[in-house]
Amino acid sequence: MTTHQWQFTFRFRRHAFGWRSDTPIQRIKEALAEIRAVARKDPVVAAEGAVSMLEKLSPALEQVDSSSGALGTAVNRAIDILVPIIVKADVETGGSTALVGTPVAGLYIESLGEHWGALCVTPELAAVWVDEFLPLVEHIWSPQFSGHGFFKGTSACLASLFAADRHDQLPALLDRAPFKGWHDRQWGVKALAAMGKKAEAVRYAEQSRGLNDPGWQIAEACEAILLSSVMADEAYRRYAIEAHQGTTHLATFRSIAKKYPNTHPE
Repeated sequence: MTTHQWQFTFRFRRHAFGWRSDTPIQRIKEALAEIRAVARKDPVVAAEGAVSMLEKLSPALEQVDSSSGALGTAVNRAIDILVPIIVKADVETGGSTALVGTPVAGLYIESLGEHWGALCVTPELAAVWVDEFLPLVEHIWSPQFSGHGFFKGTSACLASLFAADRHDQLPALLDRAPFKGWHDRQWGVKALAAMGKKAEAVRYAEQSRGLNDPGWQIAEACEAILLSSVMADEAYRRYAIEAHQGTTHLATFRSIAKKYPNTHPE
């Protein structure tokens, strides 16, 4: 561990912000700029800063009003930026020392669990986290459990199973889930595709559709599977429009045209 003095750590103390979201959003942007600047020179030190920020985000933002969605967007963007910085440093150093030092409390930050497999870097470390989370997920998803079946480490468990190459366990585990949502079932789709069961993966994804599930994400996953199977015509016919919905018709057209360069623009 280095002794680099990060400026953002002084601004992200527990309950550092009031209820307004504008100041913490600006502080998040400043922290990201600071970490990215260091990353250009020293990836390992930057990764340590990224881990520190992930640890501090949730306690610092507990009292902030997030009803507008702006804070959640800023936090998710921060996670999307910080995770690759951690992964890059871990790959270069040959191990996930940054992740090993991260407290499980970090999982309570929205979306971080889905990145857990990438953070593990190696299947061996992913297996360690599987052993940490899987017993609890199996317990709360058992018929004998009387609770709501929700555990904030579930995404991390599923991501770790996939990263540990234990693909065959994922569909069987997901079959026990009390709720059949895309947020979890996407890992079953990825696992089936990784095992070469691509047609089954598409069917599994289609069976994941529900009232509150993001149809465009399901379409995007199915489209990717069909394209990887050299089935561009079917991918275009079934999923192109839903998977590439933009804010305007022109944006949708451009996205589809870019994805299917061999399809006539008309």
